[in-house]
Amino acid sequence: MDNSFTDRNWQSADGLTLHFREYGEAGDRPPVICLHGLTRNLRDFDALAPFIAEKGWRVLVPSMRGRGESAYSDDPETYALPTYVADLLALLEQEKIERFVSIGTSMGGLMTMLLAQFQPGTLAGALLNDVGPEIETSGLDAIKSYVGQGRSYPTWMHAARSLQEVHGASYPGYGIEDWIAMAKRTLVLCNNGRISFDYDMKIAEPILAADDAAAPPDLWPAFDALADKPLALLRGELSQLLSRECFAEMQQRAPGAIAATVPNVGHAPTLDETEAREAVDSLLAQIA
Repeated sequence: MDNSFTDRNWQSADGLTLHFREYGEAGDRPPVICLHGLTRNLRDFDALAPFIAEKGWRVLVPSMRGRGESAYSDDPETYALPTYVADLLALLEQEKIERFVSIGTSMGGLMTMLLAQFQPGTLAGALLNDVGPEIETSGLDAIKSYVGQGRSYPTWMHAARSLQEVHGASYPGYGIEDWIAMAKRTLVLCNNGRISFDYDMKIAEPILAADDAAAPPDLWPAFDALADKPLALLRGELSQLLSRECFAEMQQRAPGAIAATVPNVGHAPTLDETEAREAVDSLLAQIA
């Protein structure tokens, strides 16, 4: 598989330099944009992006503000869904993209739903990965228990063990090599030789202050705006964030959607699982 990409930047409306990777080449089909979760960055798609690009798609993978190589904001209140969507729209404008296929994990899925509600013509199709219009309190509480704590570690093994302690219930089948791989996607080696999480700890402030900073109170209208588009829905079997009941309701409201449960995984599937890759392939086959 060709894993090559180009590192590129774009500018937010408030002057931040934000970073994305571009895989593949532009063609007649709309590009695919992969959107990561709250504490993550573009490295979450290091395997998926070339998998899609190899099939002839242009793939863009941004790190949202405050993550990875994207600039940190001086104002923590901008770490909120409306600003992330505005940043994404600035990327679309720069790249002259009128329509795209969104693959959104967790926060990225929330961004996708909001975009569908307010600019539905922008989306050619979407995959929502372990997220829906209703966020389970237990899942949100779990996120609040670790986001923004600013821990650092002396070695990758220490970082991996820490991730295992926090997220072990979501990935019960993981061995230590899997945890090290997750650590290298999620953390970064700093100039002081310590390994720390690759995001601005201030992203936690709006979420800890108000639940609706993580998810607006009623996203069903936003989800319904996706119902007539090519759509794939994924849920981790062990997810605390997306309930079985909400997942079933999503399928009822979007009866044409591809739906799959990824076994023995919680929040969130990595999109490297067989069930996830099959859903991606099925979705892209529907895009004109």
